[in-house]
Amino acid sequence: MKKMTCKQLGGACDREFEAATFDDIAAMSQNHAMQMFEQKDEAHLKAMEAMQQLMQSPEAMKKWMDEKREEFNSLD
Repeated sequence: MKKMTCKQLGGACDREFEAATFDDIAAMSQNHAMQMFEQKDEAHLKAMEAMQQLMQSPEAMKKWMDEKREEFNSLD
């Protein structure tokens, strides 16, 4: 099992997620983001705005995802 924080995954807090695969940890992060969106957490809303900007470019988003996947895979 590997751990990454919300911040490491593009979010705004130090909450840790633990999973065996990058896809699983990404899903956990996404669920957390939705909870924070529903709570109108300002820091997370700002992080979501940044992600939305990134998503405007499929190439930039793919590069970001590849980098996060590599970071996950490099963890012990």
